[in-house]
Amino acid sequence: MSDSAQHARNPHHFFDAEAGPVVRPYAMTRGRTSSATRHRLDLIALVVPEAAADDPGRDQLLSPEHVEIVERCGDTPQSIAELAATLDLPVGVVRVLVGDLVEDALVHVTRPVPPAELPDVSILREVINGLRAL
Repeated sequence: MSDSAQHARNPHHFFDAEAGPVVRPYAMTRGRTSSATRHRLDLIALVVPEAAADDPGRDQLLSPEHVEIVERCGDTPQSIAELAATLDLPVGVVRVLVGDLVEDALVHVTRPVPPAELPDVSILREVINGLRAL
């Protein structure tokens, strides 16, 4: 029996049984590799839902992946890396999907402080030593 005949008889047959059903990442993002958001979404940036995310009608306008991201962030803010891991999606796809949600004002993203803006350890030690000297 040919593969196509076997597939016609069993529509749940996959050519690679371990892979299961596959949706290509570019299908989820409609071929986009970045979102129109002007902010860079770092791996450790936290995704926090907005009040508009509670609107019951929002699910009709969003893809299942968008809805899943909003729901996962509902209880506890999630980082881009955590979302990618728990959704089993590439980080690039999650960045595009989160960017869409930011544009729709359903989530906002808190960005980490760039290392250049963090205080220098030697300055902190000097402050501690100065306080101890008092």
